Amino acid sequence: MRPQTMKLSVLLAALIFALAGCNEKTGADAGGQAAATVNGESIRARSVEVELAKAGVNNPDQARDAADRMLNVLLEQRLLQQQAKKEGLDKNPAVIEALQAAERQVLAQAYVEKVTASAAKAGDAEIAEYYDKHPELFAERRIYRLQEIMIQISPENADAVKARLGSGANLSDLMQWLKSQNIPARGAQSVKSAEQLPLELVAKLHPLKDGQAITLENPKQITILAITGSQSQPLTREQARPAVERFLLTMHKRDMAKAELNKLRAAAKIEYVAPYAEAKAGGAGHALTAPKSEPADLNLFEKAISGLK
Repeated sequence: MRPQTMKLSVLLAALIFALAGCNEKTGADAGGQAAATVNGESIRARSVEVELAKAGVNNPDQARDAADRMLNVLLEQRLLQQQAKKEGLDKNPAVIEALQAAERQVLAQAYVEKVTASAAKAGDAEIAEYYDKHPELFAERRIYRLQEIMIQISPENADAVKARLGSGANLSDLMQWLKSQNIPARGAQSVKSAEQLPLELVAKLHPLKDGQAITLENPKQITILAITGSQSQPLTREQARPAVERFLLTMHKRDMAKAELNKLRAAAKIEYVAPYAEAKAGGAGHALTAPKSEPADLNLFEKAISGLK
């Protein structure tokens, strides 16, 4: 069959449907109690329970109705999966590659979870140390009202923009000047708590007073971030403790996973085939790190502290 060009949404759908029980058998061979059958193929009750757990449904009063709705989703997935197979989509090279990629990810994640299962929780001293080192997140935590101006720069206008910024013009005058020079710029306003900002950024904002701003620059854009107002909302050590404990545990697990990966790389026989070569230091990183523009620990902390009230 001639390979087809598939939109990403269709490819992902095919992946989900193929994964949603392509190895399940019928009847008693299904490896568990059946919740329903579709054209003779079983959907296990265990599959419904797993999906409910992922969705965080744990209220007994809601579980029955939620289970029926989840079963309906799995049933519709199975119908589409069966039809996709009838039309030979499981032989499509793009779908095959997506399935293989999903298998790699699932198995890699399962191994990382096994390796890090014994990670130790942070003790009182470590939690206290982290709390004390980050007053911007805890003892001196603020809610920021921010105004952001993102200016697209080029080699031709970069010097003029920087000179204008250095002149001390207010934001309104700056926007008018940018418009007059046909320099693309857009503004945005937001309200964010300290933990919703990247750690590196909140550390820069923390010493500023209302009305002050910082400038962030890369080769294609200059961003002005001004604090138009803020409100102090500190967290005591006890209030912050659950979030810090979760964050540090996640960091411990990440360190264990990195150590295991380094061990596996050292023991493996890896040969690169031209034109590919080993990534240079400081390059794209590996499966356990995030891009330089968004260090891994930033999102980890935001997720850990998101449950605080």
